[in-house]
Amino acid sequence: MGLTFSSTGRNLRKTPILPQTGITIALMGNPNVGKSTLFNALTGKNQHTGNWPGKTVELATGCFSHKGQNYTLVDLPGTYSLVSKSPEEEVANDYLLCANPRLVAVVCDATCLRRNLALVLQVMQKHPRVIVCLNLMDEAKRDGIRVDISKLERLLGVPVVPMSAGTGQGMDEFLDRLAPTLKSDGHQHTLLSPHATFTGSKERKDQFLAQYFVREGEKIATQCLGGNTKRKTLSQRMDTIAMGKITGPICMLLLLFLTLWITIIGANYPSQMLQECFDRLGLLLQKALTSTPDFIRLPLLDGVYATMTRVIAVMLPPMAIFFPLFTLLEDWGYLPRVAFFTDHAFQCCGSCGKQALTMCMGLGCNAAGVMGCRIIDSPRERNIAVITNAMVPCNGRFPMLISLISAFFGSKGAYSALILMAFLLLGVVMTLLQSKLLSHTLLRGDESSFAMELPPFRRPQMRKLLYRSFVDRTLFVLGRAVMVAAPAGLILWVCTAIAPNGISLLTHISNFLEPMGRGLGVSGAVLAAFLLGTPANELVLPILLMALGVGDSALDLLGAGWTWQTALCAMVLCLFHWPCSTTILTAYRETKRLSITALTILVPTVTGVALCLLLRYFFALMA
Repeated sequence: MGLTFSSTGRNLRKTPILPQTGITIALMGNPNVGKSTLFNALTGKNQHTGNWPGKTVELATGCFSHKGQNYTLVDLPGTYSLVSKSPEEEVANDYLLCANPRLVAVVCDATCLRRNLALVLQVMQKHPRVIVCLNLMDEAKRDGIRVDISKLERLLGVPVVPMSAGTGQGMDEFLDRLAPTLKSDGHQHTLLSPHATFTGSKERKDQFLAQYFVREGEKIATQCLGGNTKRKTLSQRMDTIAMGKITGPICMLLLLFLTLWITIIGANYPSQMLQECFDRLGLLLQKALTSTPDFIRLPLLDGVYATMTRVIAVMLPPMAIFFPLFTLLEDWGYLPRVAFFTDHAFQCCGSCGKQALTMCMGLGCNAAGVMGCRIIDSPRERNIAVITNAMVPCNGRFPMLISLISAFFGSKGAYSALILMAFLLLGVVMTLLQSKLLSHTLLRGDESSFAMELPPFRRPQMRKLLYRSFVDRTLFVLGRAVMVAAPAGLILWVCTAIAPNGISLLTHISNFLEPMGRGLGVSGAVLAAFLLGTPANELVLPILLMALGVGDSALDLLGAGWTWQTALCAMVLCLFHWPCSTTILTAYRETKRLSITALTILVPTVTGVALCLLLRYFFALMA
């Protein structure tokens, strides 16, 4: 099918163009206009199509055929223009100049035609063969917006195809118009090039060009639009509540609370059921392998099987609930609203508002959040986002937090959800504080600005939502955790089986760390669990239960002498400690700097240690 390769504007010219099959078509457009949806519909490649800006950060290629002709479609990053210097715009601009595709298809949003035409005009200045895909015509019709397609086509001088890529409407016409457009001599657009009419610095010239194309696009759009274009759409009416100064933050907190409450309520019982089923299966396997030598049976059952099943029982239920809810908010278009409300706070802390988006990505996986930091233009602010991304809990830490909350602070869903939300907000607050500290000490520099588009609320496509949330996210993350858990379980069994002087290696490690653990309000076993769980955060709770020699649930920690104060300190360390090995390696690959990678490890760890020491001091005052 297709091939993908990461690219930035700095290294695209050094990257060889991938082998192509047939005629190459570049797919361009503003963020959130349905470009990736069109790409998937044509190529069949299941690329992520989230309803928020900046989602496409890689070049993706896919192949399709029509009437015996083979085509290669290249999905370029979403961009608003070709004259600024953001990474997305550099990639798109460099690809047009270096790869020289035969045709450029520019996807536009029919509900925002004025803004979208600026990019169309810029592409037409750089490439002779352009076809405009006027997408989301169904939404435009619903909002009372009419577009005179023939007039728009005449004014632009290029083919314009109305479509709704999500439903397949207009796809046949688009395919049929490819061959005639390719055979033509190119568009004969009458817009005079502004390059020769301006003299001055490059920065001023870029600004002039951007404004010029915006004005020209608005002129053309005004002549082609009809209907009640000033009527408020349903999405705009919803935004009066969702984006209100008072109602907006309330809606955000309520949605966060509801998501966490449903996750906690829905995860507890299935986790217990899964563990009971695994225990019964373990007994059957024990009987079936009775005649197997101990040196084979014990590592497999007490090591690999026990660790893998604990990871699955703890992780699967909350992920199977949280990921669909998170994906629902993403596809609905709400996550950019979250970024909007947190943007001012990040700007006040000397970092970039786009960090809010990468922080949301970190809720699923911190490694993905670190990779998402590519959307931040400033290297200084990008490094701040990389360093602090692990301070929001990823999917691997949610199960342990939920288990400890349910075991020590009551299993009532609403109460537990409030506690979990408080911990999540604590992660956000500490992210802001550490960002401010870094921006005023180690990573000082000028602040940047950016324009963020709020996409309209859209009805999620449930089939794709369920597929992405379960297959692309839940099963993918679970599979990765199980792959790590299997060898880790074997190593853990060896650490418990090898017992010089009658004391296992795991106990030796725990005893060695005991003084430090006591100082932080926990125990050496907790620190040993976090240390040995570095390959994946999902392993920490199973390792802890194994180190303490208790049962399979966090409830069994009550019998190990734990108090609510112990659980609270353990939860703080779960929220703030060094990231998993995958995130650490990703941070180095993205920054190529050992110093930034070291800070990625140290900043959350020092934060967790400091908070635990404060809690210990507070508990001592209360005693």
